[in-house]
Amino acid sequence: MTSMETIKDFVSQKNLAVVGVSRNPRKFGNVIFKELKKKGYNVFPVNNNTSQIEGELIYTSLDKLPSPADGVIINVPPEKAKQVVKEAAEQGIKRIWLQRGSSNKDVLESCQQMGLKYISGECILMYVEPVESFHKFHRTLRKIFGRLPK
Repeated sequence: MTSMETIKDFVSQKNLAVVGVSRNPRKFGNVIFKELKKKGYNVFPVNNNTSQIEGELIYTSLDKLPSPADGVIINVPPEKAKQVVKEAAEQGIKRIWLQRGSSNKDVLESCQQMGLKYISGECILMYVEPVESFHKFHRTLRKIFGRLPK
């Protein structure tokens, strides 16, 4: 189970890679990328199928980043997420955030075996301050019903 301490540690990092940024501006990877950038994070968008989206330089893999990332937000299917976890570990990245739909038992076991700090089953936009829009509403509801990580 994810702890609030692990979440706070992750969101306190300022250099984050987002794997799963898409050419489709409505995809959630793009929303994460834009929100983090707006909130002052140094964000590295990663997609191995393109080099530019909406004028932004896109990196094809974690080993192509211009400087090390402190954490990786993964927003791809579990079949691809396992490889991203492996690449992150190879790059010395110890913090992994698996967005909903990006993890399964196999991916989580890989994180554990590699000694990575990971978050799964949570949306990063519910924890990056200031929390806005429906993410604020969802977080409030989860708090009321005791469903936030402890």
